[in-house]
Amino acid sequence: MIEFLAAFALFVALHSAPAVPVIRSGIIHRVGRPIYFVGYSTVSILALIWVFSSALAMEYMPLWELQPWHAAVTFVLAPLRIFLVIAGLLSANPLSITLNPSPTLGSVTKITRHPVPWGFAVWAGGHIAANGDLRSLLLFGGFAGFALAAIPMIEKRAKRRLGSTWTDLAEHTSIWPLAACFKGEQPMIDMPMLLAVLVTASLTAWLLFAGGHSAMFGADPVAIFA
Repeated sequence: MIEFLAAFALFVALHSAPAVPVIRSGIIHRVGRPIYFVGYSTVSILALIWVFSSALAMEYMPLWELQPWHAAVTFVLAPLRIFLVIAGLLSANPLSITLNPSPTLGSVTKITRHPVPWGFAVWAGGHIAANGDLRSLLLFGGFAGFALAAIPMIEKRAKRRLGSTWTDLAEHTSIWPLAACFKGEQPMIDMPMLLAVLVTASLTAWLLFAGGHSAMFGADPVAIFA
């Protein structure tokens, strides 16, 4: 338990400190942008490996009896997570996390203006249901809590960066998934969303039916239905 808590604390610190502009720019100024990104990515991956390995080393303590519908929850939520993360990263979205620098809003923001954090939270929540033990609750619950806790910080930084533009853009989106749809903001399939659908279908098929999940994590999620 202590090792897991230490590993998760390191993971949170690694993903929180660089979010502070002064810290991030200071490190980049000292070591250069390429070294920063390579080093940060390497350390983050190693920290994530430590988190998972320390969680798996914990004693298995079941919290509820598993039923087939628990796995079905993950089968529904995991593809949704992949779609939200991929669409969020590819879509233009100055209000949240994205790889697209365009100042406009992509269609996925009609679902939620924070698709990437919500995607990770959905993924983690689904895996809690499918595992039903204490270590999974701590591991995936920690990831879900971290992803959702990031949303207020992202909101604050975007408001500070965009000023009045933030208000104009945010009127067409919502923090809570699908809440904007009740205001008449209906998502349309654009290119980032279409690519996300294709990637989601391919990755889901590989993970579930081509042994991808078993190869990566040592567990076959389809076996419960066999």
